Amino acid sequence: MKFGRNPEPESASSQKRKLKTKPLLLLIAVLFACNVFWFIGWLLSDEPKQSGEEVASVAGEPITREQWMTAMEKEVGRETLLNLVNGKVMEVAAKQYDISVSDKEIELEIALIRSVDGRSYTGLDIEKMRQKIRSDLILEKVLTKDVVVEDKAIKKHYEENASLYNISTAYRTAMIVVPTKKEAEQTIDELSKGSSFDVLAKERSTDRASASLGGDIGYINTSTDAIDKEIVEAAVRMKKDSTSEIIALSDGGYAVIQVSEVVEGQSFTLKDVKDHIKRELALEQLSQSVNPEAFWDEFDAKWFYGK
Repeated sequence: MKFGRNPEPESASSQKRKLKTKPLLLLIAVLFACNVFWFIGWLLSDEPKQSGEEVASVAGEPITREQWMTAMEKEVGRETLLNLVNGKVMEVAAKQYDISVSDKEIELEIALIRSVDGRSYTGLDIEKMRQKIRSDLILEKVLTKDVVVEDKAIKKHYEENASLYNISTAYRTAMIVVPTKKEAEQTIDELSKGSSFDVLAKERSTDRASASLGGDIGYINTSTDAIDKEIVEAAVRMKKDSTSEIIALSDGGYAVIQVSEVVEGQSFTLKDVKDHIKRELALEQLSQSVNPEAFWDEFDAKWFYGK
């Protein structure tokens, strides 16, 4: 007869361990549930705090983040969203009509804009400018894809407008215009101490059109006649990322300018600009101008503002 351990004590010990473990597991489960509920509550309570957050006050009366965001949405929200929707519509159109736009084409358009109409894309940094030009090129290509333009017409246009394709060095310029020399001196002083040119232009420039854009007047060159000649003459003597001294204007005012980019002049052959001229002549044949909104229905575009 073999003798072994009595199994009953082991079974009792096992039951005791199980009984001791249950409260511990229960406690862990309760703590986990509390953490989950706390996290959910934190997420839910965060939204009201954001919308009711005070961002400013006047005479003790608060201006909340919600009021601020609502005001900004009314001020620039529609235009910003319109640009986003139109950009997306043109990208869809490019796929639909198998249209491509190369970096070389965009660079050509930027160069021609600098020469012919340097203020077309004021207020946009170079990346946003490229995006806008890309959308514009897609639209032009969609509109003119079936328009026939003879080679002799393209050549004639090039020869008659040769000066447009021999481009002078261009200067991306911003200006602050003030009525007195003293104010110009104060502006120079603040800029030397690190103040933002963009902010100062918005605060004090009397040229409201450029002030709203942080002083930006686009690309100017020696042939620019829409800007005071004193500003043009000062800009063409400046280097990239430099600020001028005080400039006395022909109307009696004063200006301080900043040049953020200098683009060296270049010439384009007929081959370089043939496609560009073809689109220009084709667009002239259209009975009316068309914008990206004309394609909204075709590509089922919808937005916050309805029709």
